[in-house]
Amino acid sequence: MKSLLAAIAFLTRIPVGRFAAIDEAGVASSSGWFPLVGVLLGAIFALAAALLKDHLPLAVVAVLIVLLDSLLTGALHYDGLADTADGFGGGATREDILRIMRDHAIGSYGGVALIVVIALKVTSYEALLRQANWIPAVILTPALARWSVLLLTAALPYARPSASPAEGMGKRTLIGGTVLMAAALTIATSMRAWAVAAVVVAVTACFGSYCRHRIAGMTGDTLGANVQLCESAALLTFLWTGYQP
Repeated sequence: MKSLLAAIAFLTRIPVGRFAAIDEAGVASSSGWFPLVGVLLGAIFALAAALLKDHLPLAVVAVLIVLLDSLLTGALHYDGLADTADGFGGGATREDILRIMRDHAIGSYGGVALIVVIALKVTSYEALLRQANWIPAVILTPALARWSVLLLTAALPYARPSASPAEGMGKRTLIGGTVLMAAALTIATSMRAWAVAAVVVAVTACFGSYCRHRIAGMTGDTLGANVQLCESAALLTFLWTGYQP
């Protein structure tokens, strides 16, 4: 239980940190629970949407879901996306990229990346809420994105010389997290969900290969960026496979 609470405390702003240690070792050992934390977030989004969608325009509900996402996670992965976009966009060498990603000021690449992803997620949620089977999509999207963290940390070394919880996440936590993710996909009883999972794997593989080429590994920022890329890809795939003009 403490391990699950540590994962919740690390990935969200839900106040459970006093019940579990969230040092680097604790975070690393708890990472197998990341997909379940994603399911928890998705369930909260789905509950909020169910309560609001009959009383507000769906565009407003979609904006509120993205806002809720930012509040519950402390915009952790949005920050990683912005830093990664600035680093890869403005850095010519590995050292330049890592230095720029350390700078918390948002540059033009980071600003554009945030605008595009937020706009894409808002419009995707709006369109999904018009479909009859939107609940599995809303719940599974954040879960699949957080599972992608385990895929990257198992495949790539940490790119910085400093210590990071990501260094302790490996194939053991990937196996546990994958079992949880497979259970969630099975419970959803949706072939669309398995197709989305395949897309998430493909996006992670492509982005991981790019990170290996540019910085010889991954960082916390690139993990956050991949979460945002995978959420966007998951929403688009759910829309694509269930689209009805």
